[in-house]
Amino acid sequence: MPFRNTTPRTIAPTHPGEMLREDFMPDYGLNTTALAASLGVTRQTVNELIRCRRAITPLMALRLSRLFGNSPRFWLNAQQAVDLWDLEATYHGELEAIPRLEAEKDESKSLASTSLSISEG
Repeated sequence: MPFRNTTPRTIAPTHPGEMLREDFMPDYGLNTTALAASLGVTRQTVNELIRCRRAITPLMALRLSRLFGNSPRFWLNAQQAVDLWDLEATYHGELEAIPRLEAEKDESKSLASTSLSISEG
């Protein structure tokens, strides 16, 4: 049975560039130049990424997953978490103003009456 995590976050998610800088690069003995060469991108691209000034694109996720042997989804999920956190903070007031809709409960449209109507027709 899966565990449903519905508790709101209280701290920002880790940017994938920070993961690269703090976890992956030291573990693999990579510096900016070596990582850029391995990925086939410029040092500037890697530098902006590890300083959290650039987002992970789907292509970069494919490159990183190929290099480190994990999935592109790992990188994209990390980036998506950061993006959603940032947008929630930026548009919090605007989003709070949107009312939450509740589904109407109409007894005449229940599953039982629908299936009975279909079988009679």
